[in-house]
Amino acid sequence: MILLSAVTSAANAQSAAADSSLETDTVVSQEKKPSLGKRLNNKLSNKYFKTKYDTNYVARPKEKWLLRLLGNQTGNYIHAKGTVNGLYSKYDLHTKTNYTLGLEVNYCDVAATFSINPAKIGGDYNDYEFNFEYHGQQISFDISYLRATSLKGDIQYRDIDHLDEEGLRMNVVNASAYYIFNHRKFSYPAALFQNYYQLRSAGSWLAGLSVQSGSIKTTDELKTRSPLAPEVHLTFANVALGGGYGYNFVFGKHSQWLLHLSALPSFVVYKHNRLTVNDNEMKDHGLCFNMLFNERASVVYHFSPRYNAGASLIMSNSVYNNDDIKINQNKWLARAFIGVRL
Repeated sequence: MILLSAVTSAANAQSAAADSSLETDTVVSQEKKPSLGKRLNNKLSNKYFKTKYDTNYVARPKEKWLLRLLGNQTGNYIHAKGTVNGLYSKYDLHTKTNYTLGLEVNYCDVAATFSINPAKIGGDYNDYEFNFEYHGQQISFDISYLRATSLKGDIQYRDIDHLDEEGLRMNVVNASAYYIFNHRKFSYPAALFQNYYQLRSAGSWLAGLSVQSGSIKTTDELKTRSPLAPEVHLTFANVALGGGYGYNFVFGKHSQWLLHLSALPSFVVYKHNRLTVNDNEMKDHGLCFNMLFNERASVVYHFSPRYNAGASLIMSNSVYNNDDIKINQNKWLARAFIGVRL
């Protein structure tokens, strides 16, 4: 009887444990995990509103969506002159100006831009250009690549005084990275992306790294058209370190206007340059005046907390000067925009 009672008690205990386990499993199964999209959205939102700045100077818009209509203009020009093996030449060249229209969609600092080039659609622009920008409170960087055959302009070489398109092929990569020391009060994104507000005027010292690499080479089309034209092949690679300063000037009622100016000159610390003209080669790895410059300017007007408009200009310049050759290469990107926050 005692044995039967013990068996019955054990069976009841096991049944109760099973019921408890089933209930627990049922409760756990009813607690659904958030979807991947929701988890990603929460992560982006938390990062978007995370305070890493002085709220007396910088603020986040409460709206997480930002749409901007963009009109871009880019271009390049090169001035070069020098004497190689007793032969003097001079070049004042520029590429075709590139115009694009685009729409930028930005959600919690993740942005994508869709743009069209009317001239390229019409077959009047055959160069290729790529631009990428990232502007954070503490670190900013930008990368641009250009492949062009539209270089043309005036030259001085023997009896040749002009260069038409398709005469030279140019490939150039420019990359720059910046560190903003006063990132708690000074906002690059407020001036260039409008995903922050600059509430009060502030400036910051900047430290930067710049890299430029590319080549310019005579094409077969030029030799066919002008057999006396020089065969030119220039290759260059420069790494530069520098420092500069940026300032956001805020004025107007309710901080409606923002004017930004910044400049970052850099001294080349490594270079690998080579110029060949008609099989006469000159290499340069030594000391000479060689610098890279990066400048930015923008103006932003806030019609209201949701609507804004403005314009910006980004320029990259390189200056090379030794006893024989002087080269100045410049690239610019001008932009006008209208934005709305949702």
